[in-house]
Amino acid sequence: MELYHFSSDPNIEVFKPRVKHNRQDMPPIVWAIDKEHEFTFFFPRDCPRIVYTRTPDISEEDEIRFFGTTNSNIVISVETHWFHAINTATIFKYTLPGQSFKLFDEIAGYYISEQTIEPMAMEPISKLTERLMEHNIEIRWMTNLNPLREAILKSTIKDFGIHRFENAKKQ
Repeated sequence: MELYHFSSDPNIEVFKPRVKHNRQDMPPIVWAIDKEHEFTFFFPRDCPRIVYTRTPDISEEDEIRFFGTTNSNIVISVETHWFHAINTATIFKYTLPGQSFKLFDEIAGYYISEQTIEPMAMEPISKLTERLMEHNIEIRWMTNLNPLREAILKSTIKDFGIHRFENAKKQ
């Protein structure tokens, strides 16, 4: 199984286990993501975003509220001031061998390894919004993510991710 790691650094020769800034309770590890969920990293590293997926178990009210008239099953909301950064960014997708990784979060597609990992390949990725649209993902631009975060947390949506929220505008 191939897994991926996304970075703004094009020169990573090895991934050494480290403690993640927002996971201080965990030992040093290397993080990776599976192919199905890689799109959640088609953003500059520090870009705050909320990703949520339509599933059969959401209420009819939440279906209307969060998906409205879109036929997309995935919506990603981003603050508008990130528009230029997203559209001009180049990120780097590292392909990692999956042997030493174990599943950490099935919904998010996260895998972890306690070993040092040498990447098998690196690919630069640009035109990030185009790549998202190729996956039939709806991108919503918002002036502030806080109201959406609060609404998602109180909703029947269970398949969601809130990424880099410490970088979102304050209410």
